[in-house]
Amino acid sequence: MSGHACARILHRTTRCTRTHSPLCHHYGHCLPSASWWPLAQTICLSSRACSHVGRFGSQGSSPRSLAGFDFQTQRLLSTRQDMDFQHNRVQINSILRTNEQSVSVPEFDGRGLSAVRKFDSNQLPANTPNEDRRSTATCLQTKGMLFGVFDGHGGWACAQAVSERLLYYVAVAMMSQRGLEELERCVEQGQPLPPILQWYKHHSDYNYRESASLYVDHLRVFWQELLDSEEHGDGMSPPDALAHAFKRLDTDISLEAQVPLSSDLMRSTAIQVAFAGCTACVAHVGPEGIHVANAGDSRAVLGVQETDGSWSALPLSFDHNSQNQSEMKRIRAKHPPSERDTVVMDDRLLGVLMPLRAFGDVRFKWSRELQQNVLDSLESGVDLDSLNLYQYTPPNYLTPPYLDVAPELVYHKLRPQDRFLILGSDGLWDEMGNEEAVRLVGEHLTGIHLQAPMSASERQLNLGRMHELLQRRLARADPSPDPNAATHLIRHALGTGEYGELSQERLAAMLALPEDLARMYRDDITATVVYLNSDLIKTHHS
Repeated sequence: MSGHACARILHRTTRCTRTHSPLCHHYGHCLPSASWWPLAQTICLSSRACSHVGRFGSQGSSPRSLAGFDFQTQRLLSTRQDMDFQHNRVQINSILRTNEQSVSVPEFDGRGLSAVRKFDSNQLPANTPNEDRRSTATCLQTKGMLFGVFDGHGGWACAQAVSERLLYYVAVAMMSQRGLEELERCVEQGQPLPPILQWYKHHSDYNYRESASLYVDHLRVFWQELLDSEEHGDGMSPPDALAHAFKRLDTDISLEAQVPLSSDLMRSTAIQVAFAGCTACVAHVGPEGIHVANAGDSRAVLGVQETDGSWSALPLSFDHNSQNQSEMKRIRAKHPPSERDTVVMDDRLLGVLMPLRAFGDVRFKWSRELQQNVLDSLESGVDLDSLNLYQYTPPNYLTPPYLDVAPELVYHKLRPQDRFLILGSDGLWDEMGNEEAVRLVGEHLTGIHLQAPMSASERQLNLGRMHELLQRRLARADPSPDPNAATHLIRHALGTGEYGELSQERLAAMLALPEDLARMYRDDITATVVYLNSDLIKTHHS
């Protein structure tokens, strides 16, 4: 690598670690700006300086790494052979399509017409392993489908647990008293439970098998408490079920980390889940409308086709971060005026955490004493680093809890012009805005690339600017190589060039970044595109 290019990496890396806490790379999104392209064009690992560049800081010469392989983590680090920016189209497509999923939903599911026609989903990791998770399921005891995107931080453990469990909590909360009584009767008599959800899993999806019995036991306690409620009756409405499920699952995650469990593995997993964290954006799509529950900075955006055929984006969630002034006001109101300037510092909660609502993250919820007691309760031989656990308390930790998971709820009554819903982790939205994402999916859906008429100012352009305008218009007309709309989004998120065209070189460079550099330039990306049943919507609307 040229000394100039290496210096740029080192500058960005040290700036990242210097500005934020030691947990920055777990809890923040310490990414440089998108102006990485000149670096990718010049990278070639010929400088010895590169051997000192770690995943997020200067690593120095370490006896545990040799020839680009870290023996402790068993991960591939960048070497000259590793830094190959010459992926061909076949290799690029193979990487992009590894985790893609396309599912057509039956129009009639036995309980009525489905509001969902099909969905496309995909993930592209930057972390190893991927810290994003996704979930999709049909509610079998009630109406509607559930879609979720979960963005983990501090490891993948919390996102994994929430992706497995949250939709069950929502579905159970919506079930009627009679349905819950049937579940309890089956458990008491040792009979198979009636199915609650029909899951749509990708073959690479993972489950916490060692904790399955614990999760079922606590789900049962949840429905028993609902049965004891005199007001449950026909079940909760979707917004009430979503809000209740978010808070109840987070409470269960917290309690499971504090109590003795049947095995050391189950115990260490529970603690790992609680100390890690994840954001969650979940949509319930029913026959008449969409309910979205959001905690954190993942996002739900509705694609609307206007009468002239153009596309517009309608946000159905709002990021919970320091850019959201109402969220900043909410956070500050929960703590004394003396903490006004320390609750959020450097755009992070206590200077550490980017999202201001999340599951897990008990480091921002428990007292110092409880945190220490739980970590001390682990077996002496347990390696805390291997569980992504650290003896660390955020600065200015005076009046916990500083974080909660209560979701912000948004309802949208479906209209004939509402065509699809996009759910994405913040890795997608870091690379593109709502309008661009909706336009890409809309044009992918219809195959029609609308061009706005040339404005009066554009008619006065010189030849150079006119060439740029024509290039942008030409780029809009390129056909997509991807049948899957989520893959189409990810391809454009990483490969869009100067004029809005797909740059094969840029995409190849982004996908070829080795593991220890990839997370510096992008985040894990998850996208799910839900196509709505316009015929059903028109019937309800009329």
